[in-house]
Amino acid sequence: MDKTEGDRETDARTEWAEDRTDWAEDRTLLANERTFAGWMRTGMAALGVAIGLKAVFGAFEPTWLAKAVASIFILIALLIFAAAAREARRAQARISSHDAEAQGARRMLALALMLSLGGLATGAILWLL
Repeated sequence: MDKTEGDRETDARTEWAEDRTDWAEDRTLLANERTFAGWMRTGMAALGVAIGLKAVFGAFEPTWLAKAVASIFILIALLIFAAAAREARRAQARISSHDAEAQGARRMLALALMLSLGGLATGAILWLL
């Protein structure tokens, strides 16, 4: 039994709709990567504020107060890194990749962990200075 022209058009439209859905999922995965990168930049900015506070308040007395304020920004950076890794992992678990090659959740987690370790080391250095 041959398909009619209308059936072939319907099949083509269905295929196009499926392609558009696949591309939308790929765009969402790539947007998730950009969002993750934005969160990482924001965390690094918080670390930069912590370091900047040490430079600005170097001779500030009591020194523990300036260090405590800088530590707040380090804590904020650590929370941002953790939230970014968690949300990126959750988003990737919900969406499947079709044509795009998105970064893996493990790679994003590894980056967040390394930046967190760097943030902790920055805090230790600030307290030792």
